[in-house]
Amino acid sequence: MLLLIDLPVAATVAIFLAAAALVTFAGTRLSPVADELADHTGLGEVVAGALFVGISTSLPGILTSVLTAAADYPSLSIGNALGSLTAQTMFLAIADMAYRRANLEHAAATVTGLAQGVLFMALLCVPLFAASFPLPVLGIDVATLVMIGGYALGLRLLTGIKKEPMWVPVETSETAEEESEPDESGSSAKECWKRFFLYSGLTAAGGYFIAVSGVALVRQSGMSETAVGTIFTGVATSLPELVTAVMAVRIGAVSLAVGDVLGGNAFDVLFLGVADLFYGGSIYAEFSAQDRSTALIAQTMTGIIILGMLRRERNGPGGIGFESVIVLGLYAVSVAVVAF
Repeated sequence: MLLLIDLPVAATVAIFLAAAALVTFAGTRLSPVADELADHTGLGEVVAGALFVGISTSLPGILTSVLTAAADYPSLSIGNALGSLTAQTMFLAIADMAYRRANLEHAAATVTGLAQGVLFMALLCVPLFAASFPLPVLGIDVATLVMIGGYALGLRLLTGIKKEPMWVPVETSETAEEESEPDESGSSAKECWKRFFLYSGLTAAGGYFIAVSGVALVRQSGMSETAVGTIFTGVATSLPELVTAVMAVRIGAVSLAVGDVLGGNAFDVLFLGVADLFYGGSIYAEFSAQDRSTALIAQTMTGIIILGMLRRERNGPGGIGFESVIVLGLYAVSVAVVAF
């Protein structure tokens, strides 16, 4: 991995910001492409958000966690993975602010969205358990295999829930209906896939430079690996989720915004598993008390979002859902936990 420790701090910060801008640029283009792919495939907005946008915009985070783990910066790798989870959930509150028709949790309540949130919370329990009882076998912790298998099973369940839901939320005047319609942009499925992979590649390139500049910041600034990962690289690698979520609600695709974040979070738990493959030992054994706190806050934030989707308040304080206010407060707590 390229090292930037010989550069001035100002140059390192400039590279970090440029990489974050590249990730944001590519993420901006991914949202409409994913919406078109949803129409071409007939999967619907929520599943498209999990499979297309959620996974592709996770590439910067994957590279950052893998590269930092391989370079023997496990706390930076863990902080990046967990920081992205809290940041992305907080982004739903920002998307709620951008959606003025009603509270986002009311308009975007879907059974698949709820299932994605539950899947995320269940998957995150695995590394938390492994942090107390690491069990490496041939250099790979058993928890990594459990998470990968759990995610695959979760996707299968999501597909079944999407095709044959046993119950659905009550439709209201503010509910955004989700329909698979013929693509009207004039772009073929082949062209959509080309643009999808192009912008995904750009997000991966940005993720690489976020990783190397993050390592340099740890070496140059004296900040802890956990703080840099949770507050800085975790947020920077998650910017595509912010952009796509806000853009989605502005074009009325509120289910895509929820699928982007909740589906992306479920996938992003696997950052820890992939990092474990490249770390010399069980990466879960490197969890600090701050890391455990961040993970628990991420689960709590998601639980609040799920409760909001079940409660379906039409309007809340300041024009946003009361759940979003709580989520913003919890995110501030998560930052304070690692910063002080």
